[in-house]
Order: sequence, then structure tokens, then C-alpha cells
Amino acid sequence: MKIKVMRKVRSMGLMALLGLMAGMWTGCSVNPVSGMPEVTLVSAKQEQELGDEEAKKVAEQMGLLDDNQFAPYLTQLGQRLAEQSPRKDVAYQFYQVDMAEPNAFALPGGYVYVTRGLLSLVNSEDELAGVVGHEIGHVAARHTVQRISRQGPFALLTNLVAGITGLVSPMVGSIIGGAGEFAQSLVFSPYSRGQESEADKVGQEMSANAGWDPAALSTFLNTLEREVELKSKGPRKPSFFDSHPATPHRVAKTAEHAKELTRASRSPISASREAFLARLDGLVVGQRAANGIIKGQTFLHPDFNFLVQFPEKWQIENSPQRILAAAPDGEAAVVLGAAAEGNDPLDGARAVEKATKSTDIVSKTQTVTINGLSAAHTQLEADGKVTLDITWIAHGGLIYQVVGLAPTKKFDTLQAVFNSVAHSFRPLSATERANIKEKRIRLVKARAGESIEALATRTSSAWKAEEIAVVNGLKSTVKLTEGQVIKVAVEEPYK
Repeated sequence: MKIKVMRKVRSMGLMALLGLMAGMWTGCSVNPVSGMPEVTLVSAKQEQELGDEEAKKVAEQMGLLDDNQFAPYLTQLGQRLAEQSPRKDVAYQFYQVDMAEPNAFALPGGYVYVTRGLLSLVNSEDELAGVVGHEIGHVAARHTVQRISRQGPFALLTNLVAGITGLVSPMVGSIIGGAGEFAQSLVFSPYSRGQESEADKVGQEMSANAGWDPAALSTFLNTLEREVELKSKGPRKPSFFDSHPATPHRVAKTAEHAKELTRASRSPISASREAFLARLDGLVVGQRAANGIIKGQTFLHPDFNFLVQFPEKWQIENSPQRILAAAPDGEAAVVLGAAAEGNDPLDGARAVEKATKSTDIVSKTQTVTINGLSAAHTQLEADGKVTLDITWIAHGGLIYQVVGLAPTKKFDTLQAVFNSVAHSFRPLSATERANIKEKRIRLVKARAGESIEALATRTSSAWKAEEIAVVNGLKSTVKLTEGQVIKVAVEEPYK
């Protein structure tokens, strides 16, 4: 969670999209990639406006990495590919998403994203060019717009507002900031087999024309497939293959197409594979402490110096805007975020009063003390169906808001649970703060004939041998060579 203060209710996203829908027209144009005429509900101008709006949501809801070393490199690589794009009427932009899962996606208007989880699996500049080229291919072929056009305006709008645990009401949305995430419905909605094949093809052609090995895309897809298979043994979050469906022949097909292409003679940006891997040194894998860490049922935020405990067996999700814990049956939730700046917890109540246009919330709020911190508490009923238990806690110049919500008919059985979560909020002890760690990629050199398992032990890698093999694109039984550079994950104290 990256603490952000809710200064006003953000309903502009929905209004902007409604405006776009109202301005849609049915027309025929020529697709830049296929060269074939196509019917679309979205003009080029509207496509750009839609992309601009959704890009803001990606930044707010997923979070971007501001890496002074890698970001300029990603832009340089992306722009070199974009020079070869068959579509020239968009200004391509390239970003890193602060997301642990391996994914890459594109939005209308030229926005291309890769996650830090995906970067940890890349083993060469050619592979990264293949992935980025593939996403440019989706933009160039207007695949996202085609999905919108096929759905139509009404189908599109059904994804705009999704409720926490199905509890949807204007008041709930105003208090917790809303849960509509149209950007994510675009990001994780799968492409068709034909669209994937077309993006693979045009991406490989751009890579070859820009001087990179077009066969590297199939190499990376193979690594990614191995990673998905490895992680499928347990709970899994959305990844690249959710939005880019794999087919049995996809790796072979991209490898075969690469043989038909002529690679331009251009020097890579990174002088060698080792130079490319050096750009990944220090990349956080898994949870990033700057966003807060989930340990079991406890959430700890070292930068904002607080801890909160959630109920056993509740699923916890951490996002840039809020922490959400959902009950196993999906009918209750607790949402934690920042409501206001200051030291008076009643400012949180005042912010909600303003957001909901109510006049009696502050008067019904009682001041309390929680673990030595000034706090305030109240309960609200939303539309006669949902009851909210709200606690505001002043800490470190911010007013934190802990909202428990459940169907009114079940609220009495959950009130003690909500109270327990709110009253678990407290500052971190010095020991708790010092014990917060995160995993980072570090590069190590192998010894002649060393096994991956022996290297994992020698380097105290947080990744087991099987994961090291997958992440480095190696067979688990391979014998390493002297000086071979290998990526491992090392658990380090958060500074």
C-alpha cells in the first residue's frame, strides 16, 4: 500500500468513460497491421482518450516503478521497436508496473507495460524486445479496441463498477474509494488466438528489423510456461498467460516464424548478456517492503510505521490505494486506507461526511484511544442492505480509516471481528521494523561443474534450485561453467 490521501471522491473516471461511450460512432477503417477494412466503435481520438484515462488508473491502482536506471533503458528499447511499428499515429510510452506477478500488457493509445515479475524471468535484451514488441503489436493492430467494439457500450459498462464482496452501493464506493477497475478488466481479458498470433508475428518482425533476435520471443515464452507450471501448484494471481492465452503450438510457431525473418545489423543497447543482466541486479521479487509486507495474517508497513492484524483464514490483498481483507465466504470485508492528513481522527469523519454529502456522521462519531493513538469510531448503514463499522486512527500525520462492511442482516455476528482488526492497529516495535526483509535479484558467478542446487546452497538463495533453473532459462540438471552469471534471489533487510 502506498499511502494516498483521499481529498475528494473520484467519480470522474466513470463520467469520462460515459462521455466516451456517448461519443462513439460506427465506422469503417483499415487496420494498420492486417491491411483489411474493419468496423470499429472507437475512433483514433477516442482510443487515445480512453488510453489516457485508463493509464491513470494503472498508475493509481497497480503502481509504477520509478527506476532511474532501468526506466530510461526500457524507453530506449521500446522506442527503437516503435520506429518499426506499422502504426505511426500513436505516441508509444513504456512503463514498469510494481507487480510481483509476471505480466505485460498494453492499453489503447500506445501505453505499454511490463511488470517487475516479468523482468525477473527475462534473460537477454532480445527476449525483452520480443515481449515489448508483442505488446506494441497489440496496439498497432488495435486489438484492445476490437475487444471493446465487439462487447459494445453496455457490455463495457458492466465492468466499470465491481463491489467489494459483492456489496455495491454509492455510499460504500464513496467511503472506500470505489472498486471499479476497468483498466484491469482490459488488462486481464484474454485475446483471441488470432490476435495473439498476429501480435507475435508483428512483434517478431519489429524485433528483427530493429536488430534483435526474433527467435528470443519463443525462448521467453518457454521460460514463462515453465514458471506458470511451477507456480500452478499453489494459489496464483493473474499472469501473462491469463491475458495472452498459450496454445500447444505457440512456442513452435514463433520459433518457426523467426527462421523466415532477416535480422537487421544493429548493435544492441546492452553490450552483452551480462551487461543486460546487470540492469536487473537489485530488482525486488515478491513483496516489496516499500508497499508494506503481509506476514501470515499481519500487515506491516515499515515506512509508515504501523501494524494491523487481520482475521484467520481471511484473504488479504495489498494494492497501492488500500489493503483489503475478505472473509472466506466472501460476504464481509475490511478495507484499510488513508482518509485525510492531520492529527484529528474526526477529520476522517468529516472527509466521509463531505464525500457522502451527509450532515450527521461527525455528530454520531465517538472519540476513543487505540494503543495510545487518538481514534474515532462510528457505524453507518448504506441503502438498508450494508452496514459499515468505521474507525479513524491518527498516526504519523495521517488519518487511517479502517472500514468493516457486511450485509446488515449478518453485521451483528461480525462486529467483534471488525473491532478486533481496528484495535490491532499500532506502531511497529524497533525489532519488528528491523526484521522486515525483501527478496532482491543478485547476480552470482558459478564455479566449474557446479550444480544449480549446490549454487543455491552456497549463495543462500531464497529461490530453490528448480526456481533458479526456470528463472535463468536452464535445465535443472545442467552443470554450470566457470564464471557463468546466474540470477538468484537474496533476502535482505529493508533499508
